[in-house]
Amino acid sequence: MRKLRLSFTLIAIVASIVAATAIFTTVGSAQAATTPTTKAAGGHLYMQTNEVENGIIHYHWSANGALDEVERVATGGAGSGELSPIYHINRPNDFEGTGSVILTPDRRFLFATNGGDNSVSSFPIDKGGRLPLLDVKKTGNTEGGGAKSLAYAPSSRTLYVLHTFGPDHLWLMSVDSEGKLTPRPEKYSVDTKDWNDRVPTMAVLSPDGKFLLIGTTFDELPTRKNPDGSLILWVPDKHGALHLIASNAPDPDGIVVFPVAEDGALRESSFYDARGASPFYIAFLHSRPDTFAVGYAVSDAVSVGKIDADGKISIGPLVKISTNSGAPSELCWLAVSPDDRFEFATDFGYSYMSTFRIDGSGLSIAKDPASLKVPGNGTFRAINGSVSSGPSDSWISPDGAYLYEIYGNASKLVGYATKPDGSLEEVIRVAIPYNSPEGLAGF
Repeated sequence: MRKLRLSFTLIAIVASIVAATAIFTTVGSAQAATTPTTKAAGGHLYMQTNEVENGIIHYHWSANGALDEVERVATGGAGSGELSPIYHINRPNDFEGTGSVILTPDRRFLFATNGGDNSVSSFPIDKGGRLPLLDVKKTGNTEGGGAKSLAYAPSSRTLYVLHTFGPDHLWLMSVDSEGKLTPRPEKYSVDTKDWNDRVPTMAVLSPDGKFLLIGTTFDELPTRKNPDGSLILWVPDKHGALHLIASNAPDPDGIVVFPVAEDGALRESSFYDARGASPFYIAFLHSRPDTFAVGYAVSDAVSVGKIDADGKISIGPLVKISTNSGAPSELCWLAVSPDDRFEFATDFGYSYMSTFRIDGSGLSIAKDPASLKVPGNGTFRAINGSVSSGPSDSWISPDGAYLYEIYGNASKLVGYATKPDGSLEEVIRVAIPYNSPEGLAGF
């Protein structure tokens, strides 16, 4: 019996060692590369068409990265269509923003903005990921179109709706337990005493829900007055000196922080130096709730920032991509890998992506470019004059294996496999409506 017990004990020890080795190998592989060793079962991905009769396209993403369209569901609201509310031309990313489609953390509801009529649509998500339309409500902003970015606070069931046009850029809605929307009277501005026509880009809550951060791109609305139709970014100030209308250039006020009350209302805002021009995108890391990355549309860079318990922020050095193709690059959108090791940045003007490596509080270029250029139809030029396909919103799968990117002027949604060195290999592309699609969210 003693020998038998020893044999069973030895078998148990060996089994434990094998199991531990398997776990260590899996964890080690996940830490060593963004791409996991095991494939996920797939899931759901949602994008709004932003057509005048707006809709949500629901895709199923599979274990090999392929996309299959499941359904198209009307939002009941109006998108802005191909014509940009800001520039009054047909252009991709006519929102000049991000976060127009979001999911609640419990995946019970999807919310989407309707940039043509300043409304928000609410959808419950069924077990198959399908979206029956539940509710559509106007935000209260009557200053043209431009409802563009959403953030949701589960603790107070408050939905924050950011708009292109002010002076009241930010409006609130309450969400009941069934997902129905009730507009609230609160409204807030991101204007300053010096600038009363600013253009914000996105709203994002800190992971603890105590602060709402706003990214910005312009200190005043851009105009097109050059004979060739090019965008005027430099304007004279009251002393006759030229200044760039990009936010935080040079005024140190590009990132706006609102403290959040228990009922979801916002307290007085503070303005912070983003250390670069046009701090377009703010993305918090997954496992470090006090740390976030910033993507700069005009400074052609990414940085790492910190937020303390009082909501004060500090920004680290900017790491710039190559601007051999012209400046600005309009580096706008970021996707953080699940292991917090990579930042995938969208270069709107260049029609490709760049990858940054995060190492502690440090940041470096991993791959620039990280993907092949996706050509558009040749009709759209970025601010720097480059012919661009206008890549915009991106989404990375929860296992880090795949990244999906909208190329509006190419009428394509492209899926990439992520590689250990930060490069991206195309695995799928599907046709999408021309120019106008916005927002990607999934699980």
